Amino acid sequence: MAKFTTKIIVPIVLVGVFAIAVFVAMGVDKMAPGFYVVILLFAVYVFFFGLAVGQNLSSPMKKLLDRAVQLSKGNLSGRVYLETKDEFAELANIFNKISEELEASRYQEATAEKSVGIKVQARTQELQETINALEQKVKNRTIEMERLIEESNRLQEAVRSKGIEAEQLKKEMADLKKRASKSK
Repeated sequence: MAKFTTKIIVPIVLVGVFAIAVFVAMGVDKMAPGFYVVILLFAVYVFFFGLAVGQNLSSPMKKLLDRAVQLSKGNLSGRVYLETKDEFAELANIFNKISEELEASRYQEATAEKSVGIKVQARTQELQETINALEQKVKNRTIEMERLIEESNRLQEAVRSKGIEAEQLKKEMADLKKRASKSK
């Protein structure tokens, strides 16, 4: 901000120095010693006038710049209030309005995020219950399938043993027929 103040002070001081130089050049020989005191006081006045004007213009600019830095860092709660009735005050009001709108937007975003989170959690819970029910059905079906496979294996074994018995009975029948035909 010192650069801005310097940009304002230097031209004012230079104008004052130029005015003093003109007065001095007009008649160095003819001037009374009191005139030099007046010129010295005028030089001091010009310097302080330039300093005051520079500070008056740079102070609101510094406040606005500080607020812009805070805003860029994410601090939306700060505000700038200037007592001036010029463009700086209008700019401060615009900064304040932007801050308020950003703060409201961030609040709405957080509220929407919470709402979505709750909805997602509820939906996830429903899906988890459905998954658990499906897993239980799969377990039940697996148990039922294992039981059916076991029963099928037993029935296959019974069919094999009955097949062996049938073969033995066929052999015995064939042997009995042979014996019966030999005995006749």
